[in-house]
Amino acid sequence: MPYRKRRVDDVPNAPAPSAEKKEVDEALGVEAFGFNVYTVEPGERVPWGYHHHPRHEELFYVLEGVLTVDTPDDPVIVEAGEALHVPPEHPNRAHNAGEAVVRLIAVGAPKATDEAVIEERCPSCGEQTGRRGERANDGDTVRLHCTACGAETDRFGRNSG
Repeated sequence: MPYRKRRVDDVPNAPAPSAEKKEVDEALGVEAFGFNVYTVEPGERVPWGYHHHPRHEELFYVLEGVLTVDTPDDPVIVEAGEALHVPPEHPNRAHNAGEAVVRLIAVGAPKATDEAVIEERCPSCGEQTGRRGERANDGDTVRLHCTACGAETDRFGRNSG
């Protein structure tokens, strides 16, 4: 297999609830692990919801800013230059609770087992369901909808007020 190289800034932006998600692993054809570079504006999230991966571990490395990772116990604050390991089966939701942009690298392995289980109950139908996300017309707000009943379950982002 040949060596492959790509400028991260040239990788297309993937759909995500954050301002930018660069799927570097996909751009380079990496098969063993996921490698994503995120830019997260104030008020934005990295994943769509509070979730866990049954057979997949993650590592967040913050390049710039301060990332807040909600866990079942207490939020974990990860500052620039710090890394956080999230083992399989450990629920979390990472977001930017600050006033400055967060840039981070998220690595996950094994890549083939990266399915996420949403850990949120829908306030409308009461079911523990997945979420479908969409950006509002302003481009800065993300709305989440229950995959079972279609109700809006959450709204976040720069203009979500």
